[in-house]
Amino acid sequence: MIERIETGARSSKIVKHNGIAYLTGQVAEGDTIQVQVRACLAKIDDLLIKAGSSREQMLRVTVWLADMDDFAGLNEVWNAWVPEGHAPARACVNAELARAELKVEFMVDAACD
Repeated sequence: MIERIETGARSSKIVKHNGIAYLTGQVAEGDTIQVQVRACLAKIDDLLIKAGSSREQMLRVTVWLADMDDFAGLNEVWNAWVPEGHAPARACVNAELARAELKVEFMVDAACD
């Protein structure tokens, strides 16, 4: 069975299937990479709760950075947010994002209830 949560015309915020929650990509506004990362991770926390999951249950995270010079700033916030011993598989790539002011986008897959 597939469950879709907060479904709109183009996408669902969460799709659950076979015990996995697939979260839609998360972006945020802000002047610095750290501000945008913190805001994205707060959104991810909220979506994980709605999915019946948590940071400890993340399986895979894909991160897109508009500028790889922001990699250290990303990791500064990320490392403090991920629970020790529960780091997911992660990929980080350089990409042109949907709007020029965006510095980062996250996509998360997590085990769920």
